[in-house]
Amino acid sequence: MQKASSTVSEQQALVGLKAVNRICEQWGLSIEESANLVDMSLSTWKRARKPNFSGKLSKDQVLRLSAIVGIYKSLNLYFDDKIAHSWIKLPNVGPLCRGARPIDVLIEGGLPALLRVRQYLDALRGGS
Repeated sequence: MQKASSTVSEQQALVGLKAVNRICEQWGLSIEESANLVDMSLSTWKRARKPNFSGKLSKDQVLRLSAIVGIYKSLNLYFDDKIAHSWIKLPNVGPLCRGARPIDVLIEGGLPALLRVRQYLDALRGGS
């Protein structure tokens, strides 16, 4: 029996980048906010958004892409479209944001914050 590979293929990374780029656009994030969210320099993010991107992603960046997609999915299952698409930029008094905008909390807190917010939203959606 073969052991499952823990690496992400270039094709999977490109699909993740494309999805996150669309999510960031739908959320109305600036290019700078988007780049910071995925932990890339502005110039790398601009290149990564193009279909022919051939750069490598770190494990941290791949996990960020996954968390962002999970956050997006939870928001769209839990809220109507208007709130789901604006939630990320609205001040939030919940326990993870304490009055700050979720995008600012996610950028400042990095991968740990992305994972906490994803887990929190998944719990809300699941009722736990």
